[in-house]
Amino acid sequence: MKSLLRSPFVAAVLGFVIWSWMALVAYTIRWKIEGANSARQSLAGRSTGIVLACWHETILMMPSGWYRSIRGWPERGGHRLAMMVSLSPDGIAVANAVLRLDIDVVRGSASNKKKAAKDKGGVRAIAEASRRLKEGGVICMTPDGPRGPRRIATAGAVTLAQRAGAAVVPYAVSSKPAPRLDSWDRFIIPLPFTRGAIVFGPPIDCPREARLEDLQQALQTGMDAATRRAEELAGYPAAPDLAGGAL
Repeated sequence: MKSLLRSPFVAAVLGFVIWSWMALVAYTIRWKIEGANSARQSLAGRSTGIVLACWHETILMMPSGWYRSIRGWPERGGHRLAMMVSLSPDGIAVANAVLRLDIDVVRGSASNKKKAAKDKGGVRAIAEASRRLKEGGVICMTPDGPRGPRRIATAGAVTLAQRAGAAVVPYAVSSKPAPRLDSWDRFIIPLPFTRGAIVFGPPIDCPREARLEDLQQALQTGMDAATRRAEELAGYPAAPDLAGGAL
């Protein structure tokens, strides 16, 4: 399967399919958007950019926030959104799709301790993402990807923000109805012409002197709250079980 996914032809076909679906749901879902003003103010009040943290299960809806909100923010100073995409084989198709959406791609992922010698893209990706943030750009990444655990915020996003002097903004996206795959993250397949919500949580400043554990916990709390709110706006129960997710 990995060899198949690495095939340029297969990756191109899958990239086209993913791009088509991302664009379709971005433009046809009836979105409710909340919290965008605080994220815009965070950009306006600093010389550096922001990190958007979004759960791995919502990858197909991630660009929707760019098209329905962020793209029109004058505070971003013309900088394009960039997405961190894993170096795994399936990441090739996702990267092809994102580039078709006129969104930049930074390839790399958190290191795997069992395969540390083979992970050669993470350092370069962090350096590239940090450069973009210092210039005022916006980076979108999954704090629980690419391997999980599901909906557990690792230190990657806040570490990147600390390095660049940026803030992290919890970014939750939900739609209903939406089937899920039987994968580690219960990957969501959003459906066109349904209801959806995009929620930007309060920005989290990440000064260099702050304890990493405290920032990581702040991100977890912010992601949980934003996720609950997005699912509520999309029409799920007001207090869903985050461990199991909305069905």
